[in-house]
Amino acid sequence: MAQIHWLVAGVMLCSISACSLGGDLRWTGSLRKTEILMLLKQLENIPSQSCLNDRNDFKFPGETDNITQIERTQVTCFHQEMLQQVFNLFSTEHSRAAWNTTILDQLLSRLDHSLERVEEENLACPYLGIVVRKYFQGIHCYLKEKNFSPCAWEIVRVEMQRCLSLM
Repeated sequence: MAQIHWLVAGVMLCSISACSLGGDLRWTGSLRKTEILMLLKQLENIPSQSCLNDRNDFKFPGETDNITQIERTQVTCFHQEMLQQVFNLFSTEHSRAAWNTTILDQLLSRLDHSLERVEEENLACPYLGIVVRKYFQGIHCYLKEKNFSPCAWEIVRVEMQRCLSLM
């Protein structure tokens, strides 16, 4: 029954305006995206339902600031910055202590490969960079405030699945 609630929540999330960010055809629907999302799912080491009290609204940039009307070139910048920040987040020592390192290494490898492909565009979008870095700063503060607890990492893992699926 709980899985049905997660499925419904996922469908509802995909109906929000952030889905309009899916303009980068090399990322949206790609095998890399699917692999990254599957690896994030495989990292789950405690049931998400047991961490409901630790939930937090990180305010994903596509849902808050005025970036739902961004141009196609800016979508690539947004994806690049998001992927870089996800890579940075899961590259930390705290992350290594929280997750299965074999799966984590596979995830980091896929993220790195995706970053290489997106970086070929070499675009600069400073406003989007600031917005995304602010979003991830909130995530880092949350993890630190929760002492990098297993539930805090689980909440962040689910958030990363959600935000990457919206891209």
